[in-house]
Amino acid sequence: MSIKKVFASLATIISVAHLFSGAIPAAYAQQNTARQQTISVIPKPVKLTQQIGNFVVRSTTKIYVDPKNDQLKAIGLSLAQELKKVSAIAPEVVQGQPTSKTDNYIYLTLTQPIDTLGQEGYNLKVQPAQIVLAANTPQGIFLGTQTIRQLLPTKGAATMVSIPAVEIADKPRYSWRGMHLDVSRHFFPVEFVKKYIDYLAMHKMNTFHWHLTDDQGWRIEIKKYPKLTEVGGYREGTLIGHYSDQPHQFDNKRYGGYYTQEQIKEVVKYAQERYVTVVPEIEMPGHAVAALTAYPELSCTGGPFKVEGLWGVFDDVFCAGNEQTFQFLEDVMTEVIALFPSKIIHIGGDESPKVRWKECPKCQKRIATEKLKDEHELQSYFVQRMEKFLNAKGRTIIGWDEILEGGLAPNAYVMSWQGTEGGIAAAKQNHYVVMTPGSHVYFNYYQGEASLEPLSIGGYVPLRKVYSFEPTPDELSESEKKYILGAQANLWSEYIHTTDEVEYMVLPRMSALAEVLWTPAKQKNWDDFTARMQQQYKRYDAMGATYAKSAFNVVQKITTDTTQRAAIVSFQTDANNPPIYYTLDGSEPTSQSMAYTAPFPLKTSAVVKAASFTDGKMAGKVSSSTFEVHKAFAKPVKLKNQPYQAYQGEGPVTLVNGMAGSKSHTDGQWLGFLGTDLEVVIDLQKETPITSISSSYLQYDFDKIFLPTTIEYEVSKDGKKYKKLKTFSTDADAQQQGSFIKQYTAEASKTKARFVKVTAKNAQAPDAKTPNTWLFIDEIIVK
Repeated sequence: MSIKKVFASLATIISVAHLFSGAIPAAYAQQNTARQQTISVIPKPVKLTQQIGNFVVRSTTKIYVDPKNDQLKAIGLSLAQELKKVSAIAPEVVQGQPTSKTDNYIYLTLTQPIDTLGQEGYNLKVQPAQIVLAANTPQGIFLGTQTIRQLLPTKGAATMVSIPAVEIADKPRYSWRGMHLDVSRHFFPVEFVKKYIDYLAMHKMNTFHWHLTDDQGWRIEIKKYPKLTEVGGYREGTLIGHYSDQPHQFDNKRYGGYYTQEQIKEVVKYAQERYVTVVPEIEMPGHAVAALTAYPELSCTGGPFKVEGLWGVFDDVFCAGNEQTFQFLEDVMTEVIALFPSKIIHIGGDESPKVRWKECPKCQKRIATEKLKDEHELQSYFVQRMEKFLNAKGRTIIGWDEILEGGLAPNAYVMSWQGTEGGIAAAKQNHYVVMTPGSHVYFNYYQGEASLEPLSIGGYVPLRKVYSFEPTPDELSESEKKYILGAQANLWSEYIHTTDEVEYMVLPRMSALAEVLWTPAKQKNWDDFTARMQQQYKRYDAMGATYAKSAFNVVQKITTDTTQRAAIVSFQTDANNPPIYYTLDGSEPTSQSMAYTAPFPLKTSAVVKAASFTDGKMAGKVSSSTFEVHKAFAKPVKLKNQPYQAYQGEGPVTLVNGMAGSKSHTDGQWLGFLGTDLEVVIDLQKETPITSISSSYLQYDFDKIFLPTTIEYEVSKDGKKYKKLKTFSTDADAQQQGSFIKQYTAEASKTKARFVKVTAKNAQAPDAKTPNTWLFIDEIIVK
């Protein structure tokens, strides 16, 4: 460092010290003895030290910003409006530096550069006489003001508003902190998209992934191809209910909409003012039916097509052998990049079937001409060709992890959604990665027990699961870990119809993800987070947000103690340890019901209902479990074939734990067998009179979960010689489509036995080369 720079740095330090060391008037000194306010900042800062006293917002308070910096002035004006919401005082914003005689001010400055803060870090020092917020960039200042907002009361105060004295040094862990919004399946107006961006800014997120095109609607105006929105922007009906409901029914109502280019510019500008980058997604080569409906000549078959009202994956994709396809996409992307300044452009690349390409002469000719091995390499060719075009325009592509198939484009970023494996593979190839696995950050999945939640696609991602997410896999070396840019949550809107539903699905889970992406991993603490969330919920209330209260729902965990032959019942919530009350007779719990203090045993049948309470009022919804004691309950179980690792429940005892499964095969009450048969023997431990044996099976053909082809019940007194009671053929039942549970019961009057055997044949074809069908069984009930 030069001598001149050394003296300049010393001068800055002296100036800062001077600002911080002014005499404190008596009015402020009185506050030093006041009770310290509770600090609740989300995401948790890297370093926060609470001091004594408060800064009081007064009619004389001013906000100073560095002169000749319009960005800081805009941030100052925004902060003034936030102060006005809670104090009725909008401080004057002054472009200039406060003097040693100035007091009761807020100073936003870039004149105190600190190398360790990076582009988005900030230092915040709140004292009774002044607040100084320093950063290296306007973005860092803006993020610091989000912390100031969280130090304010959630509602307007009748008395003077104060900000607790603190010192904060803060910067993010990851550079990509994102949220995704699908507007293709259901369309959301511009004003709500802006509100969504406000939620991102509030949580210190910096990337908005805008999913603009899909099979069910094209949502961005492209002037060269007006039919994309005129035709592709509307469908003639939408699926009613869930995809698994069979037969599919539609509302036959015209539905759609799109954003004009002027509206796109408006949203991009709005996001820029909040230091959020908008990354557009234009799907290719799959998820293209809306585009093909408008321009069928871009397909392999020539159509005709219709914009889909059904969810899922469709065989018709852009024709990779047609030069017109690439001219079209280059024209589209030329207009897209003119609207979006983002360096990164998302090109989809996921769920693109190869059926049409295999049958298309043009595609097969392309494979031969380009000396490609197969259709997977043709997809790689497609992606790489689009990458070259976008690279030439100064942009970089990102795609879902299927773009790894057939070889990754040279400069592509990868968005890993099918677990983290794709991201790991890409990072090992020195490609940048954004982690977004469905297991932890698909916010269109249920966040509570399905029966208590709005209809969703499925899955289970509660608040606790989001908070447990670690974006950087241990499998990577230190040099490879630098390729993990960060993560984002995805919100696919098949089952999300309204803006209120969007808010319900993302809040409060966005708060958990924000902390995952900002706060150092070692500083994360679940109990501390849930405590701070109590204040965050109040902020949501003050904002009028329609957030989910699923975190307050009681999760019932009922395990089996085979020694005591009892069920052990425990309760938990994802909230800050609210009181829990429960009943065992099926009645609704109140604050006068039995209070839960510790896990307890159950030895008789019961309907367990539980709820959490705050200030004597029910905080969430009532959860319910039906527990049934029967003759096989908690008895020894032997399986010939072991269930698939992901669907083992409590192990074999799951089949005799007194609990029936729901229609969700992931609820922990099902054992799942992939391509293998079921043979289970239950030892009743003594010769026992039996009147019936029942077992239940799940069918959900969309996920290749099928009823077994045959089910056989047998009994034995010695475990060697078995007597057949009943054999069922499920052919007729298996013809039923959709998702359902079917129970089969064998009557066994005047039968005594010690051993019960149940055999069920998987629907797997005998000549299948790889296991591909599932058999799911829950409780085996012996009466």
